Amino acid sequence: MRIGFVGTGTITEAMVTGIVASPLDVAEIIVSPRSREIAARLAGRFPSVRIGRDNQEVVDVAEILFLAIRPQIAEEVIAELAFRKGQAVVSVIAATDRPRLLSWINEEVNLTQTVPLPFVADREGVTAIYPPNPGVAALFAALGTAVECETKEEYDLLAAASALMGTYFGILDRTTGWLAEKGMEREKARAYLAPLFASLAQTAVRAQATPLDTLRREFSTPGGLNEQVFADFERGGGSRALTEALEAVLRRIRR
Repeated sequence: MRIGFVGTGTITEAMVTGIVASPLDVAEIIVSPRSREIAARLAGRFPSVRIGRDNQEVVDVAEILFLAIRPQIAEEVIAELAFRKGQAVVSVIAATDRPRLLSWINEEVNLTQTVPLPFVADREGVTAIYPPNPGVAALFAALGTAVECETKEEYDLLAAASALMGTYFGILDRTTGWLAEKGMEREKARAYLAPLFASLAQTAVRAQATPLDTLRREFSTPGGLNEQVFADFERGGGSRALTEALEAVLRRIRR
C-alpha cells in the first residue's frame, strides 16, 4: 500500500510517525514538499518516506491520499490537482464541509473525513471518521481507536468536542500556576497534576458502562472538597461558559 500526504504539517508528521510504527503493510509514504523542514525530517527519520516532486505526484502515486492542508488555503491547493475516479481520499481539513471538498476535488472520489489528533504519533489516538469506511477505520484503529460516525451531525459534534484539548491543558496550566503562586515548585506541581488527570481519564475509559455523572459523584465525598469545587464551578458559570463555547465552535463548523 502506498499512502500520500498533500500538506506536511503537525498532523501529517504525527500520522506518519504512527503509521511507520504500526503493523500496517505500507510499502511507501509520499509527502508533499510544502513544508520542507517537516518533509525533510520525516524522510530522514524513516526509510519508507520520500518527498514528492510536487503535490500532483503525491496524488498520482497514492492509493490512499490524505489531504492535510490548512483550511485557509485548501481550495487553492486542491483545485489545482487532478484526482482519479474512485480514488480513496481522506480529508483531515478542519471546519470544511463535504460538498465544498467535493466541488474542489471535481472528481468522483471515495471521500472520507476524519479528525485525527496528535496522539496518533504514539498510536494512542482516537479518530472520528465520516462516513463509515472499513478501510480507513482499520488504518486509524492501528493508530489507536476509530469512531465511525453514521451521520454528518455526529461527526460535527465530535469535531466540536475535540476543540477542548487546549482547554484541558489550560486548566492544568492554571492549576499548576496557582500551586506555584502558593510556593510550590512548578515542576513538582506538574509532576503531581499530570498523572492525576491521566488517571481520571483512564478511569472514564475503563468504566464505559458507568455514567460520567455517577463517576463525578463517586469521586466527590458528600460535603467534601471535590463536591465544593464543582459546586463553585457551577455557581461561577463554568458549565454555562463551556456549553456556550462548544455551541460557538459547532456554529463555526457548520457554517
